[in-house]
Amino acid sequence: MRALELLGLIETRRGEGTFIRDFRGNQLVQLLSTFILQDEKAKDDVVETKNMIEVDCLYLAAEKFKEDEIKRLKVWIDDHNFEDEEFFRKIAELADNHLFYRIWYILNDYYDALQLKVLPAEKADYHKLVDSLESKRGDLILERYRMLRKMSTE
Repeated sequence: MRALELLGLIETRRGEGTFIRDFRGNQLVQLLSTFILQDEKAKDDVVETKNMIEVDCLYLAAEKFKEDEIKRLKVWIDDHNFEDEEFFRKIAELADNHLFYRIWYILNDYYDALQLKVLPAEKADYHKLVDSLESKRGDLILERYRMLRKMSTE
């Protein structure tokens, strides 16, 4: 229990009991990443899994979105200078699957800890990806995601 408290995962209140703390308020990911991300396979797995979750969130968003949400997303793309992480947070929210969102959120923290050099995408690439959501075609969504991530289509 003391180790969990030192990691900031729980807190003990005298006379009240022991409580789980909000995981986002501590440096757990940074601490664990120094151990977990020591080998190249683990690093590759983080990137691969994050990509898979993002694609699944895109598929779910395509199934669940309402037309006005897509319009708002397109306007947001045009009106804001944003990081890729902000865009995919919105996609995860549109997917409306809390578990996927939490998994993506944690994976994204590990991904950030890798400090990879990522080529920024153009706003036009985000627009094309959003357009593919409207089509609801899984093959097109995957193709546009791979374009955005500059991944091989082979």
